[in-house]
Amino acid sequence: MTVGQTWWRIILKVLGLLAVALGVVGIVLPGLPTTPFLLLALWLFSRSSPRLQHWLLANRLFGRYLEDYRQGRGIPRRVKVYILVVMWVGMALCAVYVLPSWWLRVLLFGVAVGVTWHVGRIKTKHTGQ
Repeated sequence: MTVGQTWWRIILKVLGLLAVALGVVGIVLPGLPTTPFLLLALWLFSRSSPRLQHWLLANRLFGRYLEDYRQGRGIPRRVKVYILVVMWVGMALCAVYVLPSWWLRVLLFGVAVGVTWHVGRIKTKHTGQ
C-alpha cells in the first residue's frame, strides 16, 4: 500500500467516525437526521476499515437495521412509524420554540418532507423475514 493510499484510508476513517458522531447526535437532536449519517459512515468504513464496518454493523442499537437496509430487506413498519413520528414531533417543536425565522422553518419542513418521502420508499420488512 502506498503512502497516498494509507492517507486516503485514514481520511475515510476519520470522516466515517465523524458521520457516526453526527448520527448519534441526530438521535436526540431534532432536525439532524440519524440514518443518512450512519449509512454514510457504513459506506466510508466499507472502503477504509473492515474492522470499523463490522463494529458499526454489530452495534446493538442500529446495526441490524443498517444491515437490513444495506441488503435491501427493508425496515419494519413499526420502525418506520417510530422514525416519522419522532421526527415530525421533534421538528414541529423545533420550528415553534427554537427557530426564529420563517425561512428556517420552511427549510426544516422541506427536510422533513424529504425524509418522509425517503422512509416511505424503503421496502417494508414484514415480521418473520
